[in-house]
Amino acid sequence: MSMFRDITIGQYLAGDSVVHRLDPRTKITFVGVFMVILFTAISAAAYLTLIAFTVAVVALAQVPPKMLTRGLRPILFLLVLTFVLQLFLTKGTPLFVIGPLVATWEGLRFGLFMVTRLLLLLVMASLLTLTTSPVALTDGLEHILAPFRLIGLPAHELAMMMTIALRFIPTLMEEADKIMKAQMARGADFESGNIFRRARSMVPLLVPLFVSAFRRADELATAMESRCYRGGVHRTRLNRLRATRLDAVAVVVLAALAAVVVALRWWPPW
Repeated sequence: MSMFRDITIGQYLAGDSVVHRLDPRTKITFVGVFMVILFTAISAAAYLTLIAFTVAVVALAQVPPKMLTRGLRPILFLLVLTFVLQLFLTKGTPLFVIGPLVATWEGLRFGLFMVTRLLLLLVMASLLTLTTSPVALTDGLEHILAPFRLIGLPAHELAMMMTIALRFIPTLMEEADKIMKAQMARGADFESGNIFRRARSMVPLLVPLFVSAFRRADELATAMESRCYRGGVHRTRLNRLRATRLDAVAVVVLAALAAVVVALRWWPPW
């Protein structure tokens, strides 16, 4: 069950690409706005534009495509399920019939759109963590959340928690993979039977995984306290975040993408 090791969200791939050099605040904002743009797309032309744009960003980030495609394997079942549900549950012009189930042209269209959305969302989220170090990601999130301090929101603490959660996703997945292999060596079966039996066989994995997660959290808290870690407004930084011309170019490109996708809303659906 190496699927756990295929998850790319939370991993960091060191590099010196154009995307790596962007300010983390720009990248976080970029991903957030890209998600909004993605959900405003309603035509095939808009989705083709977004796919081409994502491919260009992947090329600029110099991230191996195999690494990203490997990260899509864990959600393959979700993608297939989403497509099937849209195909058979959307009313419209019949495409073909399987017993009581009727597939429609509208369902085919919406299914393809939903699958494309999920794929692009995962790729962009993966690129954010793959090209941004945990420290830079924490600083970027803290700066973005800083205005909310006026209403009592602990910006630094929230940014730290979100970053630690992202950082430990690959660690927990690796731990789950080790536990599964240990249980399989003792006779556990995670691969045979139908989907419900396989889901039940995963239950014994949860207890040791939760114990391991709590142990790691306690060790991390102890390590931070023993080093007198104190976050918040009085914390200094070795490298201060500074926006450059490259970030300005990224903002202009993102605005152009938004304008194109909005303009394509008036194009035919296909």
